[in-house]
Amino acid sequence: MRVLTLLTTLLATPALAAGDYPFFSLYNTDMVVLIAFIIFVGILVYFKVPPKIMGLLDNRADTIRSELDEARRLREEALELHASFERKRTEVKEEAARIVEKAKSDAQIAADQAKADIETSIARRMKAAEDKIASAEASAIRDVRNAAVSIAVAAAGDVMATQMDAERSNALIDKALATAKERLH
Repeated sequence: MRVLTLLTTLLATPALAAGDYPFFSLYNTDMVVLIAFIIFVGILVYFKVPPKIMGLLDNRADTIRSELDEARRLREEALELHASFERKRTEVKEEAARIVEKAKSDAQIAADQAKADIETSIARRMKAAEDKIASAEASAIRDVRNAAVSIAVAAAGDVMATQMDAERSNALIDKALATAKERLH
């Protein structure tokens, strides 16, 4: 086989192949290339290169297939994780909305309670002020009555001192005692 390859190489020089020769001549370049190709393929088959290449290609195809399966699995996991995060994000949004609504409700309740407390405090203070005013009024009325009584007693004393004699004085004292007994019993 080596001899044939060497012979073909020597005979297939470019100068000899350049002419216009029949196809089945060693002087035709197409024929020389065909023979060299057939010899090359024969050498590859002899050394069992195609099964090795097919084995390498099969291994590579298996590797690519497993990588594709892994990529699909990872994609599915990523989609599930994304869906899970979307659900959690929706739940968190809903929870935040509930918290905000609860806070608004609590704030409204607190505001209403504060308003009621203020109204109660104002009513209590108004009542205390009214009581103080009534007490001051009663005290003023008492003071005015006491002053009026003092003035009336003094005036009555003056009138009695000028117009009263002993007999009339005893009659008035008896009448006052009788009135006091009636009111006390």
